[in-house]
Amino acid sequence: MTAELVRGQNHPLSEVRLEIRISAGTPVLAAATLGDENGRVRGEEWVVHPGAPVLPGVEVSRQAAADHRLALDLGAMPEAVHRITVLLALPATPGGPARFGTVAAPFAAVTGLDGGELASYTLTGLDAESAVIALELYRRQGAWKVRAVGQGYAGGLAELLADQGLPEAGRLAGTVHEAVARGLARSVAAPPPRTADGDRARHATAPAAGPEHSGPAPSRTAPAAGPAQPGATLGGQAPGTPGPTASQSPYQDAGTPQPPYPDAAGTQDGAAAPRPAASTDGPIDYSHPRRQPAAPPPPAPAAPPAGPGQPARPVAGDATGWSMDERLYNQVWGMFEDLARTTAAYRSAVDFADSRREKELDRILSDPRSRIGGQGDAAREAARAKHTQLVDQARAALDRDLAQLAAESEVVEPALPPAYARWDSPVWHGYRVPMEIPMAIRLGDLHLPESPSLRIPMLLRLPLERGLWIDSGRSASPGALLTDEDELRNLAMRTAVAHAARLLAVYPAGAFGVHVIDAAGSAAQTLVPLVQTGVLAGPPALGAAGVTDVLGRLTQRVDLVQMAVRGGAPDALPPGLDTAEQLLIVNDFPHGFDDRAVTQLRYLADEGPAVGVHLMMVADREDAAAYGPLLDPLWRSLLRLTPVPDDHLADPWVGHAWTYEPPAVPAGSQVLEQVLGQVGAARRDWGR
Repeated sequence: MTAELVRGQNHPLSEVRLEIRISAGTPVLAAATLGDENGRVRGEEWVVHPGAPVLPGVEVSRQAAADHRLALDLGAMPEAVHRITVLLALPATPGGPARFGTVAAPFAAVTGLDGGELASYTLTGLDAESAVIALELYRRQGAWKVRAVGQGYAGGLAELLADQGLPEAGRLAGTVHEAVARGLARSVAAPPPRTADGDRARHATAPAAGPEHSGPAPSRTAPAAGPAQPGATLGGQAPGTPGPTASQSPYQDAGTPQPPYPDAAGTQDGAAAPRPAASTDGPIDYSHPRRQPAAPPPPAPAAPPAGPGQPARPVAGDATGWSMDERLYNQVWGMFEDLARTTAAYRSAVDFADSRREKELDRILSDPRSRIGGQGDAAREAARAKHTQLVDQARAALDRDLAQLAAESEVVEPALPPAYARWDSPVWHGYRVPMEIPMAIRLGDLHLPESPSLRIPMLLRLPLERGLWIDSGRSASPGALLTDEDELRNLAMRTAVAHAARLLAVYPAGAFGVHVIDAAGSAAQTLVPLVQTGVLAGPPALGAAGVTDVLGRLTQRVDLVQMAVRGGAPDALPPGLDTAEQLLIVNDFPHGFDDRAVTQLRYLADEGPAVGVHLMMVADREDAAAYGPLLDPLWRSLLRLTPVPDDHLADPWVGHAWTYEPPAVPAGSQVLEQVLGQVGAARRDWGR
C-alpha cells in the first residue's frame, strides 16, 4: 500500500532499486545532492544535475520537463553516502513561471521496479519559492528511509545549494541553468497540428489543470490516413508527436524503468508524459501520424444524425483504415486514449482543487486574526465550498465523457471480429478458420478506478514482439490475496490456455504451432482442451528429458533461421523445417530446468520473436529466486499478465495504472473446445 506522506513524515523503503517520479504541471529541473553521515555535501562532485546527470547509483534527466523519472540504486551508493536529497527548481527561461505559487503543486512518488508505489508526497504550501527540496532518502542503521521535506527557497537554486553547504553555490546554480538552456536549444519543436483532410482529429477542449475541467466530450470527427496508432497528444502535449509503431508494445508494467512502448509520449531522458496543461481555446488535434498511404482510404461510415446540441451517435468502425478490421483496431485505440485523457484531466482538476484548498487554509491559519472566531470559520467554510464546487464541476465533465465512451463501447463491442472479441461474444458461434493474420489480438480488458464498468479491450499487435508472462505468484491485488495459492496457479494456466487458443484461432491453418513444457505434469487437466483437439505440435513435455528435447529443437530452429536470414538465403532452410510461427508454453518454471536449459530459455526469449518463436511463461518469480539477478533480463523482456484483476499496467501517455482483467471463458460454455475443434480439423486438412 502506498504511504501518502505529509511534510516531515518518513517511511521505510523495502527496495533498493527505485524510481522517483516527479510531476509538476510545468517544466522544472530535477537534481540531487549526496551527503555523508552528517548530511554534509563534500563538493560539487557530489551533486547530480542536468549538466552532470549521472553519479554512482543515481541518474537524473538532462533537461527541464513537466515530469521526471529519477533512477536510484541504493545498493550501488558509495559507503560514504548516507543521504540523498532530491531538488526541484524552476528553470530561468524567459516567459516561464518565476515561483511555484503560480503553478500546480508538484507531486513526488517513490516506486519500485515493478511499478508499485512505495511512498508519495504532494508539495503544497509553496508560494514565492523557485526551488524546493522535495524528498530526502537517508540511511539509518543499515536501512534506507524516505522523508517528505518540502523546504522551499525564494532565492532559487543558488540559495538552496548554499544551504546545502556548497561554497560556490551561485556558480554551480548558473552551471545547472546553462545546461538546461543548452538542452532546450537542442530540443526540436513539435510540428504544428495537422488538419488536412484524412487526418483523424479529435476536436475537444484541452483538459484543464486548473479550476475548470469542461468542454465537450471526446469526439472523433475526421478520420486519419493509414492504420493510426494512438498517439501522444494528451493533455497539453504537443500535437503531431509520433505514436507507437508496429514493432513496439503499447503496454508496460506501471513504473518499470525500461524503454516503454511507445516512448513516453515524446519526452526525453526517461521523463514521463506531461500532465494535462491548462485549458486553451480552440480544438486539439489528436491525429496519430504513423503511415501516410499513397491513396486515401475508403470513407468510414457516417454517423447517424444526433439531436441539436448532442454529440454524434457512435458508429462501429468510424476510425481510419483500409479494412473494417483496421478501423475497429484504431477505434479501440482511440477509446483507450480518450479514457486516459479525460481521466488525466479529472485527476489534474482535483489535484488543483486540493492544492487551492490547502493553500487557502494555510493562509487562514497563518494569520492570528482569522485563526479563531467567526471570520476564520467563514473563511474555512468558503474554502471547502469552493473545493467541493471545483471537484463537482470536474466530475460532471468526466461523467459526460464517460457516458459518450460507454455509448461507443456498446456499439463497438458487438462488432469486433474474433481476434478482438470476448469469449462470450456471439461472433464465436460463426467462427471459421481465417485465411490471413489479423492486425492484433485481444489479451483481456483494461479499466480505471474512476470508471470500473467501462472496459477497453487490450489489443496487442501481431506478430508478437515480446513474450508473455502469466504471473502465478501472489501479488498485492485484492483478487490475488483472496485466492488460494494452488487456485492461483490453476487460474494462471487456464489463462495461458485461453491465450494460446485465441492465437491458434486467429492464425490461418498451419501458420501457428504450440509446444508445451509441463515438467511436473501439474497442468494435465487444464491442458485437456489443447490435447484432445489435436492442436499441439506434440504431447506436453514431461520431466527434465522433455524440457531438454523441446528447448533443443526450438533453439536449433532459431539458429537455422537466423543463419539463413543473415546469410541472405532465407530459402535455403532444411526441407523438413517447420516455418510456421511457434509458441512455447512453460508451466511451473524452473521445475525440471538445469542451468543449460535456463540459458536456452533466455536465448529463446531474446532472439526468438524476431524469427517467429514466442514464449509464454506461467510462473511465480519467487520460485526462481535462487537464480538471483541472473533471470532479471528474462522477466523484464516479457509482458506481465495476471490470472486475476491487477492494476499493474501503465498507458504510454500519462502513466495511469490500469487494472487488467484477464480473458474469461463463460462458465459452462463449450466455445473454447468448439473453436479448437475447428482449428484442429483445419490443421489435419493441411497435413500438420
